[in-house]
Amino acid sequence: VLLGKPPRMLRDVTRVKPDLSPIDLDAIDLEEACLRVLRAPTVASKSFLITIGDRTVGGLCARDPMVGPWQVPVADCAATLFGFTGYEGEAFAMGERAPLAVINPAASGRMALAESLTNLAAAPVQLNRVKLSANWMAAAGYRGEDAALFDTVRAVALELCPELGVSIPVGKDSLSMRTTWHDEQGKHEVVAPLSLIVSAFASCDDVRQVWTPQLQRESEPTELVLIDLADGCNRLGGSILAQVYAQTGNEAPDVDHPQALRRFFDALAALRADSLVLAYHDRSDGGLFAAVCEMAFAGHCGVSINVDMLAFDQSAFDVDGAERRPEAMLGRDRAHVLAALFAEELGAVVQIRAKERQRVLGLLRDHGLHALLIGRVNDSDEIRIVRNAKPLFAKARAVLQRTWSEVSYRMQALRDNPDAAKQEFERIDDVSDPGLNPVVRFDPAEDVAAPFVQRGARPPIAVLREQGVNGHIEMAAAFDRAGFESIDVHMSDIIAGRVALDRFRGLVACGGFSYGDVLGGGAGWAKSILFNQRARDQFEAFFSRSDVFALGICNGCQMMSHLHALIPGAEHWPLFEKNASEQFEARLVLTEVLPSPSIFLRDMAGSRIPAPVAHGEGQVRFRAATDCDNAIATMRFVDHASEPAERYPANPNGSVAGLTGFTTADGRFTIAMPHPERTFRAVQMSWHPRQWGEDSPWMRMFRNARVWIG
Repeated sequence: VLLGKPPRMLRDVTRVKPDLSPIDLDAIDLEEACLRVLRAPTVASKSFLITIGDRTVGGLCARDPMVGPWQVPVADCAATLFGFTGYEGEAFAMGERAPLAVINPAASGRMALAESLTNLAAAPVQLNRVKLSANWMAAAGYRGEDAALFDTVRAVALELCPELGVSIPVGKDSLSMRTTWHDEQGKHEVVAPLSLIVSAFASCDDVRQVWTPQLQRESEPTELVLIDLADGCNRLGGSILAQVYAQTGNEAPDVDHPQALRRFFDALAALRADSLVLAYHDRSDGGLFAAVCEMAFAGHCGVSINVDMLAFDQSAFDVDGAERRPEAMLGRDRAHVLAALFAEELGAVVQIRAKERQRVLGLLRDHGLHALLIGRVNDSDEIRIVRNAKPLFAKARAVLQRTWSEVSYRMQALRDNPDAAKQEFERIDDVSDPGLNPVVRFDPAEDVAAPFVQRGARPPIAVLREQGVNGHIEMAAAFDRAGFESIDVHMSDIIAGRVALDRFRGLVACGGFSYGDVLGGGAGWAKSILFNQRARDQFEAFFSRSDVFALGICNGCQMMSHLHALIPGAEHWPLFEKNASEQFEARLVLTEVLPSPSIFLRDMAGSRIPAPVAHGEGQVRFRAATDCDNAIATMRFVDHASEPAERYPANPNGSVAGLTGFTTADGRFTIAMPHPERTFRAVQMSWHPRQWGEDSPWMRMFRNARVWIG
């Protein structure tokens, strides 16, 4: 029965045509519309959700949502590496347009699929490599919804996918998207519209070529070009603009020209091959205005948008008609401007060099695409909208970014420490903030361990893990690259006597989520050593040797701080407790290497390097008041002005003076909360200076350990 042919299900359904009105734009003020759209949760910053998820674990993430030196969450797609060598990887993106289903269910499905592709197009992928996952949701059995589901599945799977040459090999469905309840007022019912969430995947040959929305401030003029896949249509049905004015509309965007998507991917490949694009962002929720604003937020710069060609109206050239109907023409012009700015049609905005404009536009025309020059980066740090050489709108970029970030701030303030949330929100006002600005006092490309590695010896190092620890693979890869033989050692191996530490020259306690990273995960790990005689004897004997080193990162840092009684010279080390933000923090923060005897940080002092953090318990607490003066610090968080970080989120856990790493007097044992092993390659960083090569500065830590072994 399970493997047999299931019976064919028949349903008697009825198509329901909604009775909807066109969007009324008469009373909509442009400035108010801009602010409302940026505040809409669908458009607004999702930072409060993103920074509580560990995005660097595994060490293979090359592109996460956070973009640029200011770490703004606007990336179009994600990208991961296939391994710890090379640059091949896979890109991921999503698309959803559920509100359109109220107007046209089939169009909502087509647009969801197409949006996943325009997001994915930020990566160097080929359309014929793309595979899709479809998550269908509908209120089966509700009047009209079964027919809507049938029509949408047919439109997407049997019509659009074959025309694009893509397939949906996997997916899921949830067909109970309604709920009913009764109270003294009677029966109530909530029905969700038909929804299709599409996830797009494709392999790519070089993840370094993924474009981001960060506008580049070049020494020469740059311009913005809209690649309009809707061929001039500006339908507002189901848009965020309609929603923030409690409207729906009766005309939804659609994929009118599927072949244009094919040509779009071909054109982007040609642009990428010649390095003609500086920044890329797709047009979707919030329309062109939201897309350009997000690009400006990521680049910390202003943009001037000219809507003349976007809001073109042939009737405006009827001089006599305009004279007879001035009020009507004024309202018509306002409607055209609003539609041009807020329609959520398919398309993308690219930043190009002004001197390459003709080449770019010619290439796009050769591929049969409709492209328009829409603006330029300005020096005033304002978002400006111009029509017929007259300003329609002008606001400081920081003001609009605050508006866009306010929803995230309010949610974060309710959930976490409100003081920390406020500090992060207020940072937007600092227009002089340079963002992450690394300073490296040595040459990261210099392999100081090479003379020792070339002799052929690979000293064994125990890559130690415990229940829940999942940062061991990238740690092993970093030490392996430095010339060690990385050996996986689980605590159960030591407790059971299967592995002895006397064979190792080094030991590294890894991070991740030891014991679920709750209730002092690192402390629980330490107790599994302290209260087991065999394990305690093994570690005590190892730490007493003079020819070994040890490193503790994140959970491993917490664990080793609790083993201070076993580690010579660690008596002043602090404990690491719950973050002051009262939340798990996953961020890329500027970390300064302090002068210290640590063998890992030799010749690195004075360097300020971005480092990922991912912990809920990293706040330093000294056991005794005198420990603060006697503990030997190795690292501290610094703000973007290179001062010791006291404010959130430059100091993500609230540690005094930003302290986040410590060592012993002989430098053989070092602990730290940041994760250098997750970014020993520059490609693993969410952002890094363009001139950096293969090795990130953190690779020096692991090579220094190999040099110490000799």
